[in-house]
Amino acid sequence: MKRIIAWLPDRVDTRLKVIGWVYLVGQIVLVGTGGLVRLTSSGLGCPTWPKCTDDSLVNTPEMGIHGVIEFGNRLLGVVLGIIAIVAFLMVLKLRRSRPELFWLTLLAGLGIPAQAVIGGLSVLTDLNPYVVGLHFVISTVLVALCAAFLLRLYAVPGPRVRAVPAWFAGLAHLTSFVVAVTIVVGILTTGSGPHSGDTKASRNGLNPEILEHVHAIPAYVTFGLTLVLVIASLRIRTTPVHRYAMYLLAVEVLQIAVGLIQANTGLPGILVGIHMMLAALLAAAMTAVVMSLKAPVAADDAHEGSAVSGAVAA
Repeated sequence: MKRIIAWLPDRVDTRLKVIGWVYLVGQIVLVGTGGLVRLTSSGLGCPTWPKCTDDSLVNTPEMGIHGVIEFGNRLLGVVLGIIAIVAFLMVLKLRRSRPELFWLTLLAGLGIPAQAVIGGLSVLTDLNPYVVGLHFVISTVLVALCAAFLLRLYAVPGPRVRAVPAWFAGLAHLTSFVVAVTIVVGILTTGSGPHSGDTKASRNGLNPEILEHVHAIPAYVTFGLTLVLVIASLRIRTTPVHRYAMYLLAVEVLQIAVGLIQANTGLPGILVGIHMMLAALLAAAMTAVVMSLKAPVAADDAHEGSAVSGAVAA
C-alpha cells in the first residue's frame, strides 16, 4: 500500500494528462456506442439489468449482434468506471494544492454509477424515451466535467480572475445556456423520431416534424451568438478563448450541416449517430470557452493581494 501511495503523483504530470485525455475521449465514445445501441435497435439486446440475461452476466451467442452491441456499450461503461476510480486516486495527493481536480474527478466518478442505474432503468422500462433521454443528458454532463478536468490539468494552478470584459463573459454564459437548451430539445426530438432502440419501444408522443423546427431555433441562436464570440475574441489575447470559440464554431457548422442533411434524407441512422457525437463535442467545446474566461492571477498581483490582506488583518 505504501508503494502505491508513493507512486501517486504529487503534481500534474504526463500520467495525469494521459488519464484526462482517455477519460474525455472515452465519455464521447460512450455517447457514440449508446447511439449505436439505439440506431441498430439493440436497446433490449440485453433484456435484463444488471445481468445481460437472467442466467448470464454477458451476452450469449443466441442473442446475436444486438446482444453484442448492447453488452459492448455496458462494458465500455465499466471501463469508464475503472478510469474514474484511477483518476480520483491519482489526484488524492493534490486535493489541497489543486482542489478543483479533486472535486471534478469526484463529481464525474459519482456520475458514472448514476449513469449505470439510469441505463438499467431504461431497460427495465422497455426504453421509455424520457428515461433514455435522461441517460443522454447525464452523458453530456459527464463530457463537460471531463472536459473541465482535462483543461484544468493544463492550467496554471492558483487563483484565477476574469480575463475578459464583463459583457463578453455574460455573452459566453448565455451561449452555454442556449447550447444546453439546444441539446435538450434535440433529445426530445430524437425521442419522438423513428430511432427508438427497439421495435417495441414507445415514443414520447410529440410531433417530430414540429420538434425539428423548434430544435432549429436554439441551434441557430447558438450559431449567431458564437459568431459574435469569435469576432469579439479577436481582441482578447490574455486567454485562449478565441481558439476555443473557433473550435465551438467549427462543431456547430458540422452539427448544422449534418442536421440539415439528416432532416432532408429521412433521418438515416449513421447521420443521427454522428449528430449525437457532435452534440457531445459541442458540450466539450462550450465548456472550454467558459473555462477560458478566467486566467491565473499574475504573481505580482497575488503578492500585492496577500500584502493587503496581511495589512488589513494587522
